[in-house]
Amino acid sequence: MYDLVIRNGTVVDGSGEAAFDADVGITDGTVSAVGTIGEKGAEELDAAGCLVTPGFLDLHTHYDAQVMWDPVLAPSSWPGVTTVINGNCSVGFAPLRRDDHTFPLSVLEAVEEMSPEVIDAGVDYDWESFPEYLDALDRRRHTVDIGTQVAHVALRAYVMGEHAEGDEPATAEDLTRMCELAEAALRAGALGMSGSRTRFHTSTDGRIVPGTFAPEEELLRLAETVGRVDGRVMQYLGDVLDLDHDLPFTFELGRRAKAPLHFIMSDTQWERRLDLIEQARREGVTLYGHIAPRAVGMLGHWRSVENPFDEAASMRELADLAWAERLTRLLQPEFKARVLADLSALGTSFFTRHPPEHMFPMADYPDYEPDPATESVAARAAQSGRDPIEYAYDLLTADDGAGLLYIPIANYRSGDFSVHRHLLRTPNILVSLADGGAHSTRVCDAATPTFMLAHWVRDRRRGDTLPVEHVIHALTRLQAESYCLHDRGLLAPGYLADVNVIDFDRLRLPAPYLATDFPNGGLRMLQKAEGYVATIKRGRITFRKGEHCGVFPGQVIRGTQREPAAAARTNR
Repeated sequence: MYDLVIRNGTVVDGSGEAAFDADVGITDGTVSAVGTIGEKGAEELDAAGCLVTPGFLDLHTHYDAQVMWDPVLAPSSWPGVTTVINGNCSVGFAPLRRDDHTFPLSVLEAVEEMSPEVIDAGVDYDWESFPEYLDALDRRRHTVDIGTQVAHVALRAYVMGEHAEGDEPATAEDLTRMCELAEAALRAGALGMSGSRTRFHTSTDGRIVPGTFAPEEELLRLAETVGRVDGRVMQYLGDVLDLDHDLPFTFELGRRAKAPLHFIMSDTQWERRLDLIEQARREGVTLYGHIAPRAVGMLGHWRSVENPFDEAASMRELADLAWAERLTRLLQPEFKARVLADLSALGTSFFTRHPPEHMFPMADYPDYEPDPATESVAARAAQSGRDPIEYAYDLLTADDGAGLLYIPIANYRSGDFSVHRHLLRTPNILVSLADGGAHSTRVCDAATPTFMLAHWVRDRRRGDTLPVEHVIHALTRLQAESYCLHDRGLLAPGYLADVNVIDFDRLRLPAPYLATDFPNGGLRMLQKAEGYVATIKRGRITFRKGEHCGVFPGQVIRGTQREPAAAARTNR
């Protein structure tokens, strides 16, 4: 008998091949049949009128701290994600000195925007080495599978202590020790190694995170370490402000690693980045470019770590007030007038760096491809004969101060997604950068899979859409294979029974909202997803109609996962 049979659905199996009508049988946590199934299951799920897909993978998350206290990992798990990868961008939680968490917590605060007080309230630090960290993860409950990478900055801090915090070069002995620990982490089950040379991760004192610009040979030696363990990858967040140097360095990292190298794409000189991938292919080096399926930016609101009006001198008066008191002041016309006058006197402000022509009101069900000519803050203010900065202020104070602004920063230079569509159709380009857990009061992109399906397959009005088979392949099998996770991402006999049942006609994304459910009442942005009938992890239903079922079948992934022995894809 099957443990579970999903009946009457339209199967989009993750292979990229045409969808078909079929049942899916599940036994002992794996798919056991795809086709017409006569035998009843111990449990039955009617998927009539629904898509049946593999569970989605999210390759770029920052739940490094949150995973220690949160067994659900919302918001990523809400829209059908069944596998997440942590340890990106050189940010990690292991190895970690038991007696000194200050520097690692400052790095997590810089990227994940959680205060050390929030992290300390949620984490008990029952590990030191990376292998011990994986064991600590194993001791906790999980709704989804957790994979993680060993991070350069974390290694550096552990080996060098205060010398790493001072951004000093590593000694030969330091580097040897880093490589030894990296190899031990990889052999214990780290999926890869991550490094970063971005200038955009800064600590609370304004410094670029120490270790970001360590000597290049340091990161290259660690890349060589990755190549000593089969089935691992290298993840790299580059310096987009110096592509002339960074692109050759990216290639060299991949060459030294002798493993797939994952790097960040954007619409900045994207042709050169594609040329790099092709050049690498010709020379036997595998590069994957990661691209967000929509603009990368931020959400502007009053309670963010950086709101658009923070630079006004008057705003300093609110710094130590409780939210209710702050809102009362923000709603006072005289206070508003002072804030606007302060910004005008500055000359250069947030609105200079992010003009109202490139920011948009956030609707109840947002359009993430809005037309700047008619839908921007500047355009709407002009339509009503108002000053755009004052208009933005009033948008944020709407709904008792819960108003949101959508502020694209990258990947929206053309004002539409024409470049995106080309990149999403290009080999070796991966849907990514959902950043779940990162920039937690300013970013909420973890609903990437829902956006990919709803916008790119069904709702897009400002250009061509994409086939559903292509989008599901991009969210499942393509992701899995790129990280050497060959046991998932396909609905076929022998593969993990990670499955989504989706009412495609009802699939929608409501607006993000602010929650205070972190330890110590810490803030974060969340976004629900509508239209998910069920999500199944290892054969167990984890969500029904968006509600968690209280089961935790997720596991810690240790290293490469082999292809199932079953050869047949279907029995239809």
